[in-house]
Amino acid sequence: MVFQTHKELSTKIESLKNENLKIGFVPTMGALHDGHISLMQEAMKSNDILVVSIFVNPTQFDNASDLSQYPRTVKNDTNLIYNHFGKANVMIYTPNVEDIYGNNAVAKSYKYDGLEQVMEGANRPGHFDGVGTILEFLFQKVRPDHAYFGEKDFQQLQIVKKLVEKLHSPVKIIGCPIKREPHGLA
Repeated sequence: MVFQTHKELSTKIESLKNENLKIGFVPTMGALHDGHISLMQEAMKSNDILVVSIFVNPTQFDNASDLSQYPRTVKNDTNLIYNHFGKANVMIYTPNVEDIYGNNAVAKSYKYDGLEQVMEGANRPGHFDGVGTILEFLFQKVRPDHAYFGEKDFQQLQIVKKLVEKLHSPVKIIGCPIKREPHGLA
């Protein structure tokens, strides 16, 4: 099932929670590849339902041209997910910006105990505020038992774990090994 609004998604999630089904969640910005598929495979191993979000989050970009050039391949991504996993027990959330942010796409400010000020965060001010804002929203709407992130983005994985800790969210964050192409590219 593909959901385009958080209201539709929340209604379905509520019914699944009432059935005591475990939900595994893989948040993405689309342009899916084998690394994303490996996260979904991990989610399918330990959960009854796989939820994948496909959303290019504008609050993660500090450069407008990077945002405008980011690939938007929702139809291909949806087909890729269904080709790998079928439609049973799979939910895809493909909102537009207004569904998430209304008329004000602005990130909240988060403190990650300094994690946001080093490595990638030092060169991309506000990036992890955008990550936190969208993940807080998605965790509230999807209500996953587990959420899956690649270890390739080590700093982001640590930021997400810190976010969950600070929000006192019950979701368990699962870091998954890097999936590499035969020539070594992550």
